[in-house]
Order: sequence, then C-alpha cells, then structure tokens
Amino acid sequence: MKNIRKSDQNLVDLIQELKRQAHKNNARIWKDVAQRLEKPSSSWAKINVGKLSPLIENGEVILIPGKLLGMGKFDKKVTIISMKSSKSAVEKVNKSGGKFMDLDEAMSKYPKGSKIRIMG
Repeated sequence: MKNIRKSDQNLVDLIQELKRQAHKNNARIWKDVAQRLEKPSSSWAKINVGKLSPLIENGEVILIPGKLLGMGKFDKKVTIISMKSSKSAVEKVNKSGGKFMDLDEAMSKYPKGSKIRIMG
C-alpha cells in the first residue's frame, strides 16, 4: 500500500483498513472515504446538523468523512458515521432518537457499504 503521510498512527491504520475492506468487499465507498481522509484534515467535510437535517430522511445511514457540528435544529432519527462530532451535535442527534457509529463499526455492519449515504 501507498505510504500515508499522517502523524496520527490511528488515522493511518484506519485509512489502511478502509482500503483493505474496499478491496476485500469490492466496496468503492470505503476507498472513497480513505482517499478523503488522506487529504489534510483542514479539507475534511464540516457539516452543521441544521444544514444536514433538511437533506436527509428518517432511517438513513449518513457518513460524514469529517466533522459533524451542532449549529441548528435536528429532528431526524438516523445513524451518523463520522470521524469527529461536537458535543452539541451528539446531544442533538441522540435527543432526536438517532445514534452514532464509528468507521470500524460501520465497516463491520455494512461491509459492502450499501445503504450508506456520504454527505460532505
């Protein structure tokens, strides 16, 4: 695999695992996410819950290859997969009946990446 130039070893390991899962399961979504995370973190997606809410439906699985922020209202019961989330974003998603999942858990639950929608 290509040498990844990141200082966070956990992030490097995650990117490599995303690529392995993409190849193993023929799941392009994991390769796409790995490529986005290889870029500088300043270019990662940053989405407020208020902007996200009108774009999604209840029951969806949403992947944000970056950070979910807490500004705005949120009333959807969804599963959010993200690299990072602000405390207020977590509170709003949990209050609406939604839940959070990390990328490792998402790769296990959705190995082919089906039913996951990337936002950002």
